[in-house]
Amino acid sequence: MIIETAKKIALCLGLMMVLPASLNAQAGGDVQSVIEQLNSAAAKFQSAQADFTWDLFQAVVQEHDLQTGTIYYERNKGGMRVAAYIKQENGKDAPKTVTFDGKQAQYYVPAIKQDTLINAGSNRSQWESFLTLGFGGSGTELQANWKVSLQGTETMDGTLVDKLDLVPIQTNVADMFSHVTIWIDPARGISLKQIFYQPSGDTRTAVYKNIRYNVPLPHSVFELKLPKDVTRVVK
Repeated sequence: MIIETAKKIALCLGLMMVLPASLNAQAGGDVQSVIEQLNSAAAKFQSAQADFTWDLFQAVVQEHDLQTGTIYYERNKGGMRVAAYIKQENGKDAPKTVTFDGKQAQYYVPAIKQDTLINAGSNRSQWESFLTLGFGGSGTELQANWKVSLQGTETMDGTLVDKLDLVPIQTNVADMFSHVTIWIDPARGISLKQIFYQPSGDTRTAVYKNIRYNVPLPHSVFELKLPKDVTRVVK
């Protein structure tokens, strides 16, 4: 189904990474103060780049699938563009690329020369709710799609961060994720870590480092160059 495939690609995109800077913010306070900080930060967001580590834990077999790579985000008048380049999987080279241009997701696997296209269509709002979850999205949008609770503060990489827990409001999203926990540094408006919990017991943990905020990104990172003999699959 389209929703199930959307979930898989949304997970590949990391779902959440950075929020634009809010230099005068401090960790702590209440949920509403965090929401207001995110509203202010969303207006300043232009682009972001980061190195990622994604850890998918499969509860049934008690195994971890690790992926590393680089992800790019850019907001323009047409909306949000995202591109994730997966470089390694479980310590082995396994190049894959996932992009989203606001209307269509694209998943390319060079090893088998297969390019999968998925039109967001009527599910575009659901894609947007995932892709703006914590980077580029406002606090108001966050509250529109999730029940937000503040679970305190923690120190991460020497930085004091707010820990938020998000419970989906939409039933079809709750079928994918029972809840999501994110760690946000309000001094920079950056999410350093997130964990997505699935009803099956599986989890995906994402950690982002070497973050570059509001720097010019080459258009080429969002445009895939495919071989002529590529196999195209349309969902």
